[in-house]
Amino acid sequence: HQSAFKQTNYRIMPQKKEDKEETSSESEVSDEEDEDLVLEGVILRNPDVSDSDDTSSSEDDDEQDAKPPPSKKAKKESSTQNKQQQQKEQLQKQKRKKKPKEGPEIVQVDFTFCDMHEKYFHGLKTLLTGTSPIYGAQSSGLADMMIKNVSVGTVISTEGDDEGTIFGYASVLNLTTYQEEPAIQALKKICLEKCPAAHKPELEVVLSGKTKRPAGIYLQGRMVNLPLEIVEVLHQQLVLDMDWAVKNAQGVDRKSLDFGAFVRIAPAYKSSGSTFYKYFDDEIFAQHAEFTFEMELPKTYGMDEAPFCVALVITKTGHRAGMESLSEMINGAAAS
Repeated sequence: HQSAFKQTNYRIMPQKKEDKEETSSESEVSDEEDEDLVLEGVILRNPDVSDSDDTSSSEDDDEQDAKPPPSKKAKKESSTQNKQQQQKEQLQKQKRKKKPKEGPEIVQVDFTFCDMHEKYFHGLKTLLTGTSPIYGAQSSGLADMMIKNVSVGTVISTEGDDEGTIFGYASVLNLTTYQEEPAIQALKKICLEKCPAAHKPELEVVLSGKTKRPAGIYLQGRMVNLPLEIVEVLHQQLVLDMDWAVKNAQGVDRKSLDFGAFVRIAPAYKSSGSTFYKYFDDEIFAQHAEFTFEMELPKTYGMDEAPFCVALVITKTGHRAGMESLSEMINGAAAS
């Protein structure tokens, strides 16, 4: 605590003439008697010295001062400013050190396109069930047929996978070769039941196996968030499989793999009176189909709404045209 008389110069004012004379005579006393010297007078502030030039005074003057010292106030303000500055610096450090918001986890995956194999049975069955209820009841039979049909079929897996994990599949099953299979019979039956009368004669010919070139049921499914480029390659691989099989197969096998038409039962749903496809590529192929028709499936336990599908009947020419449109769409999206 500092005195209010900080940096103040003082002078001694004599009260009596006698006192002055005594002081003058005593100035000749030896240094040993200086300690007994007592000065009497009144202490006054020197008017010739400004307050700004005042120096600190004794601690006794501090006790006599009732007002809070200005220097203490300044010190207090300075302390407050320092604290505010420190808080500001701490906030800036926290902002700099603040970690970015966590987004969705990105997983790097190397996809591989493999031939059908027995180890993919459970993966195929799972994806078939998840694709649409129309395949769920027939998932085991369809998975078995796709594995046997090794010439025309592709599976998306990962490098070095030994557990049969798959992310997508594509295959074409000859409707004549597998006409006795319960799964094929069930799919043909529901298609004929739901087909409009205007297209029913055409559909019966396609499904009968009496066409010049065989018809096949086009099966494909995948995880919904599979990259677009992988979807394109999946379809391309299936086309390469069909072309390779026709070129390298012999006799009856060659003829059975030279497909002239395809039937695709595409999962879809209704919203506000409009039809939406689960897979965008099905919508592209539908634009090149000979005809399409919608199929509402019966509800099963736990369903709020009836499942919905769209049947596509598309020729080989239409399928290749659809492949070109698919490639243009995906490559255009990737370029933008």
